[in-house]
Amino acid sequence: MTERASEPRAAERHGAQARDVELERLYQAAQLYYEQGATQAEVAEQLKVSRPSVSRMLSDARAQGIVEIRVHRPAPSDLEGLQQQLEEKLGLQAVHLAPGSQSRRVGPGLASPTRRALEDLALRAGDVMLIASGETTYPLAQQRLGDFSGVVIAPTVGGQAEPDPWHQTNEVVRAFTATNGGYPHYLFAPSMPSDALLAALQDDPGYRKIMEDWNTAKVALIGVGAPPSARNSIAQSVPRSHPNVAKAVGDVCLAFFDSEGQEVAFPGNERMVRIPSSALRAVPTRIAAAAGTHKTTSILTAARAGWFNVLVTDEETAQAILRQC
Repeated sequence: MTERASEPRAAERHGAQARDVELERLYQAAQLYYEQGATQAEVAEQLKVSRPSVSRMLSDARAQGIVEIRVHRPAPSDLEGLQQQLEEKLGLQAVHLAPGSQSRRVGPGLASPTRRALEDLALRAGDVMLIASGETTYPLAQQRLGDFSGVVIAPTVGGQAEPDPWHQTNEVVRAFTATNGGYPHYLFAPSMPSDALLAALQDDPGYRKIMEDWNTAKVALIGVGAPPSARNSIAQSVPRSHPNVAKAVGDVCLAFFDSEGQEVAFPGNERMVRIPSSALRAVPTRIAAAAGTHKTTSILTAARAGWFNVLVTDEETAQAILRQC
């Protein structure tokens, strides 16, 4: 073999060796970055190269097939199946779910499923819709839930002494009609009046109109309160320390109920200004909007006792309810 013939082969071997070295460097960079979780700066330090060189090496490693990246679409949540399970387990007319957890943003988080629940009703001008005060219904009232032009929007409970807007039933009604239309009926009475004031209210035209709304409503949008012992905020008119209140597992429109779903009595309960339990249960569609695993027992108990027949909640709460069924 002549000297000239051997030179190309030597060059080929040298080129192959250089390529192998380069590929090994690409492998080392990729292994450090993708498998060991090193940062690009740490890879650069170990391989004694610049940080921009690491970025180029990782790109070359993908191009050479040393690194394969696969993107897996996450399996979608089976919200429809979850809804059907809850409907069957709780005996409800319908369940509407928001994905994930919405307990820290109940207004925008539950707006879409609440809108769907209300769309099914096809309310017309002159129909009455009731809305409760509360930390869920107040932010919901500020969301766009539909066009309620001509629909009467009335409160379910009297006003409360607390300064928070979600305690003020008229403010919830005002917020709802300002955002969604409707004709507001306001209730100018405290939730816990004196005996004398309660007697006077019986002849007040405005109060009598609200009572008529309670008896003719086609839908009620309400919340479900957590157990009083677990709440940071509760109406001052409710004696939290009373044994019956202390054992309550939740409330609907200030009607507190025990673990069997039965309403409990406490001092002053008989003169509270709120929709009577019998009138609430007679409303054809009672939509409860509630989210949060701390309300699991409250929601489950209220559903089984028939306080509501349509539930709006989130995926996390729904799964917690099913685990407890």
